Amino acid sequence: MADRAFPVVFATRVMATVKFYEHFGFVAFFRLPPDGEPGYVGLRRGAAELAVVDAAWPSDHYARPFGTGARFEMFVYVDDVDAAVGGLGDRAVVLREPADMPWGERVAYVADPDGNPVAVAQAASASP
Repeated sequence: MADRAFPVVFATRVMATVKFYEHFGFVAFFRLPPDGEPGYVGLRRGAAELAVVDAAWPSDHYARPFGTGARFEMFVYVDDVDAAVGGLGDRAVVLREPADMPWGERVAYVADPDGNPVAVAQAASASP
């Protein structure tokens, strides 16, 4: 059985969304078309993958409209939440400042270029 699965992010500005995820360590490994403005970009970070496609994809491929509002939530782990969020500058709106959660993780929420929420999380410390 195949063991590969990944989310597909619909984006009104494909390259702006790609750059947003590159900030969190994702690296583009596939692009269509290979030249010019892409309609599809595959990204990887370790074993994790995601694809960013033009917002017209759902309408063009299976007759569903591009939705409004939050269409998904991505959860991305980083080594330092405060540095990762601070390093975004004006590339993202902070929806919720970094805060320590009762379960031990430090989490912030930012919006990607299309307003979708992205949780930026730092794993709980192994030490008490």
